[in-house]
Amino acid sequence: MTQELVDLRNSILEGRYEDAFIIIDELEDMSKKSILRNIMSFLIILMIHLIKNHIEKRLTNSWIASISNSVIEIQSLNLKDNRRSYYIKQDEWNDYLEEAIERAIRPASVEVMDGKLKAAAISAQISREYIIQISHQLLGLTYQYSAKELPLAIDRVLAQLSGGDEWFD
Repeated sequence: MTQELVDLRNSILEGRYEDAFIIIDELEDMSKKSILRNIMSFLIILMIHLIKNHIEKRLTNSWIASISNSVIEIQSLNLKDNRRSYYIKQDEWNDYLEEAIERAIRPASVEVMDGKLKAAAISAQISREYIIQISHQLLGLTYQYSAKELPLAIDRVLAQLSGGDEWFD
């Protein structure tokens, strides 16, 4: 990115404004791709913990913290600087979630049941539709609640998961 900024500066100083606008477009594209990569990283973490919950039928403090942190970070990353629009709109999550769940299966196999299940076994046991549905529900909260209100809203959803009633009672 440093080279792009140097090129941008030189283009402006030399009056090559069309080149400058092309560089600005490239920088915007790079920034958006970086944000989407970060969102995907948090989606994968979210999916890993939802897979663990789905198979093991329990929640731990660590899982709750990871799920909550992932959703909170996604909210922060997804909101554009203008605070009015999003990189990923509420109805655009399906492709991201489908990719994230597939990418989460292998790392989840290391943790589910202390690593006793291989990725193929986990893949066969999980209900992708269910995990994606819960993910949609959690991500939907990021459009409805402020950053201050979001953790409590997440807790209400997590309380409905397997083991959640015991955890939050």
